[in-house]
Amino acid sequence: MAKSYTVSDGKLVLVLHPAPEGGYTVTSPMDPELITEAETVAEAFAMAKDALRALAKSRARLNRRLLLAGSARGRA
Repeated sequence: MAKSYTVSDGKLVLVLHPAPEGGYTVTSPMDPELITEAETVAEAFAMAKDALRALAKSRARLNRRLLLAGSARGRA
């Protein structure tokens, strides 16, 4: 089993899993849906922050759709 590395910048905790093709697969125990790839630790934080922004946007859209669907059912 390949060794994984846990790193933190004080705000975000990441787990770097060495990828067979080089670089790392990046996950976070803080958000199980966060999965990205990076070549370096610095890039891992940049990519993870970008992935978190995309997840937040996607979750906000989903919440809006669920709220709209719920209010439409209430009117029926």
